[in-house]
Amino acid sequence: MSKKEHKQSKTPVTEEPTDQTTETEQAKVQTEETAEAQTEEKTEPQAAEPEAQQAEQSDACEQLQAKLAAEHDQFLRLAAEYDNFRKRSRKEREDLYTTIRAETVAKFLPVFDDLERALHNETVDEAYKKGVELTMTELRKIMTGLGVEEFGEVGDTFDPNAHNAVMHVEDESLGENTLAQIFQKGFRIGEKVIRFAVVKVAN
Repeated sequence: MSKKEHKQSKTPVTEEPTDQTTETEQAKVQTEETAEAQTEEKTEPQAAEPEAQQAEQSDACEQLQAKLAAEHDQFLRLAAEYDNFRKRSRKEREDLYTTIRAETVAKFLPVFDDLERALHNETVDEAYKKGVELTMTELRKIMTGLGVEEFGEVGDTFDPNAHNAVMHVEDESLGENTLAQIFQKGFRIGEKVIRFAVVKVAN
């Protein structure tokens, strides 16, 4: 064998890729895919977390709004009840005050009647007559100050809610259901009648 042939026999021969190299590459690809899958799994919960938080916040906001609406409705009801109570209490106080005044005035009406009869009696004592007139004037002034209204005059129309008719007369000079004579004056405070007027009614 010549030297040239000997050198050629020592030249390394290129070998074909082995099965071991293929397996290594496949393992590397699988590792990369696994890593990508794990990354996606980690990303999905992170993306879902804000949505869950927003849903919780929305629910909490709706609950607060519902609670606020309920408390507002309760406040309105309480305010309405208080307003009704205030009005009712004021009316009760006014009615009580009117009742007390009416009862007080009713006790003085016999004095009023006596003074009125004294004024209609003839007397020669001018001082006595003047004294009775002054007393009646002061009594009427006091009663007016208490809100007392005197009613019952000849010619007024008969009102069953204010007049007590004890006699009836036919009189062509008077209209129908007209007061022909007053036997006793009537008194009232506002709509409350203290005493009915005792009257004679014509026609």
